[in-house]
Amino acid sequence: MTMQLTFSGLLGCGRRFARDRDGVSAVEFAIILPFMLTLYLGGAELGDGMAIQFKATLAARTVADLASQSITIPDASTTMNDILGAASTVVAPYSAANMTVTVSELEITKANSAATVIWSASNSGNGRSPGSAYTLPIALQSSSNTYPYYLILGEVTYPYTPSMGYVITGTISMYQNTFFFPRMSKCVKYNNTPSSC
Repeated sequence: MTMQLTFSGLLGCGRRFARDRDGVSAVEFAIILPFMLTLYLGGAELGDGMAIQFKATLAARTVADLASQSITIPDASTTMNDILGAASTVVAPYSAANMTVTVSELEITKANSAATVIWSASNSGNGRSPGSAYTLPIALQSSSNTYPYYLILGEVTYPYTPSMGYVITGTISMYQNTFFFPRMSKCVKYNNTPSSC
């Protein structure tokens, strides 16, 4: 016996299919799941990146603050290494393995002029070249200070690689800097540079 579908039989099947609600929740869940996972994982990666950026800012402030409290930093082997090493403590519990920390002293000789690097030290290389120019932010270019005056520049570059890499991929280089005036004297000497303040 063969079954023949008539137009009214097809219409009835169509009505039953339209009324059937079995599996709707599973279909909705399957549609929404990729979006929700992307949102969740992206939020976790973004939150982690923002925490590291905050830590990098705090590390730049720390090295500039420590250097600004000195009158003389005698040598590169002990005191400066301690100052630069403080950044590693600040960024904990995140890894400081590839982080570059630089502290420099800038001399400003007249209003609206580029600053000159007097000395610089870094945990990776020699830092900025002494005698090179550095363009100050607008807020620091027109100062009421007596010229010349000096600033301590703290810089941190942190290469952030998301732990999951699901939403944010690759490495993002985060750069933070900050400026401090020397606190104990007009300038901070490092290895007897500058010779006089």
